[in-house]
Amino acid sequence: MTGEILCVGTELLLGDIINTNAAFLARELAALGIGVYHQTVVGDNGGRLREAVELALSRSDLLVMTGGLGPTYDDITKETATEALGKKLVWNQQAYDRMEAYFARTGRVMSENNRKQAMMPEGAVVFQNENGTAPGAAMESGEKVIVLLPGPPSEMEPMFCNQVRPYLEGKTGQTFLSRTVHLFGIGESAAEEQLRELMESSHNPTVAPYAKTGEVLLRVTAAAKNEQEAKKLLAPAVEEIQKRMGPYVYGVDVGTLQNAAVTALRQKGLTVSTAESCTGGGVAKRITEVPGASQVLQAGICTYTNRMKAELLGVKERTLQNYGAVSERTALEMAQGVRIRTGADIGVSVTGVAGPDPSEGKPVGLVFVSVSSPWYEQTVQLHLARGSGNERERVRHLAENHALYAVLQAARKAPQR
Repeated sequence: MTGEILCVGTELLLGDIINTNAAFLARELAALGIGVYHQTVVGDNGGRLREAVELALSRSDLLVMTGGLGPTYDDITKETATEALGKKLVWNQQAYDRMEAYFARTGRVMSENNRKQAMMPEGAVVFQNENGTAPGAAMESGEKVIVLLPGPPSEMEPMFCNQVRPYLEGKTGQTFLSRTVHLFGIGESAAEEQLRELMESSHNPTVAPYAKTGEVLLRVTAAAKNEQEAKKLLAPAVEEIQKRMGPYVYGVDVGTLQNAAVTALRQKGLTVSTAESCTGGGVAKRITEVPGASQVLQAGICTYTNRMKAELLGVKERTLQNYGAVSERTALEMAQGVRIRTGADIGVSVTGVAGPDPSEGKPVGLVFVSVSSPWYEQTVQLHLARGSGNERERVRHLAENHALYAVLQAARKAPQR
């Protein structure tokens, strides 16, 4: 089955909203073994939308559309797609009842134009929206299938995962299962070079790299008659990747660096405190994004000035005078100080020059990350800038990644209690 993605919305064309839907759907369809050869973005214009739908149906078996399912006059996706397949819209009482319940639950009054969203393509499979008002749908005509999804990612993603994915699995006649191997400390090109032979020789399961900022994900996907057989296919491939990439693998199916760190801390019954300068509390923020963070995060202290580094963390005045705020010694004393003063098992610190201008005569992108615990202590010097303009947010994000990875390493090295 070949697929195509069509995202609808003038705001996408203008760049007002980043099109994360296309990236999400491309990954999900690939995991289902559906080849996606085209992606298109069209504004809220009936003529151009009709042209895009007709073109997509002429070259693809499956068309997945997002956006334009709302109640206003310019929400025309459903009408255009239905017309393209020679169908008509009919009243769907269940969809209307769910909308009424949604408005009642959120304490809002449903306006009359919301009735439009209860008109669904005849014969369609309706996907109920648990996070908004616009239902989705799948309609078929011969060998062609159109799937309609709402635009907001908070509505589209759960609808796809919970309802559309099982529907499409039924179309492919197979079960697809994926595992994700998380790598840190190696770039995508270097990882691909080490795994190229494995990637080229593996057809079921397949191995595909995905680069995130500061880390690499390897998605391993198997197709089988059922989940149990898929798991059997996946196991040796994941094991081989771990063997080849050993020191860079920080987890399998762990979600994020912060999730892996919090999980490791909880498993060992450990606490952590953060001392941050250039990241402005970003490390602590990312830790608190993980459910259960209250069990592991003792404190987060943002010390932007030298005076606060000395008063709150106990960094020595002579250290700041002799080495500066951005230095290996200051980072170590920050980590030691926050650990001791808050009573945490692990202290982690970040100090550096995020930019856009140098500081203390030190270049943008120079960052020191230190971790301190009774059993493990390490400070690393990082050069995170690429010299391509204002990289402030990128430098900060990468510094946070390294700090979280340092916490993860310290937690894993901790003796069992």
